Amino acid sequence: MASGVTVSDACKTTYEEIKKDKKHRYVVFFIRDEKQIDVETIGERNAEYDQFLEDLQKGGTGECRYGLYDFEYTHQCQGTSEASKKQKLFLMSWCPDTAKVKKKMLYSSSFDALKKSLVGVQKCIQATDLSEASQEAVEEKLRATDRQ
Repeated sequence: MASGVTVSDACKTTYEEIKKDKKHRYVVFFIRDEKQIDVETIGERNAEYDQFLEDLQKGGTGECRYGLYDFEYTHQCQGTSEASKKQKLFLMSWCPDTAKVKKKMLYSSSFDALKKSLVGVQKCIQATDLSEASQEAVEEKLRATDRQ
């Protein structure tokens, strides 16, 4: 079910700056006035994953957010001696269990609109608590898409 929420041009522009130009490490999006997805926070290129999680939760325990992160890790294919550096863009829907039902419904029904407008995101992750949003959990999900 679509919510009728639109995606602002700022979201698309910032996404391109991360994807193509590698200007930023991450961006946090929010829904403004239940009408439009907009940029809330942009993370510096040298920002750590912990900072991303902090910015996702900045709104408080009752707030949902979307986050896009340019994740880097090393991957070693079987039968090779050297590891290669990999980068994957993932989009996270952060809806903590403590958020109000109406807000969670708005964010989950609007997630598709954001996914469609950000072409080239390799993985979408839905997280309701820090164990699902942790760096380890995310890396495990991203590695699952690698060739062995």
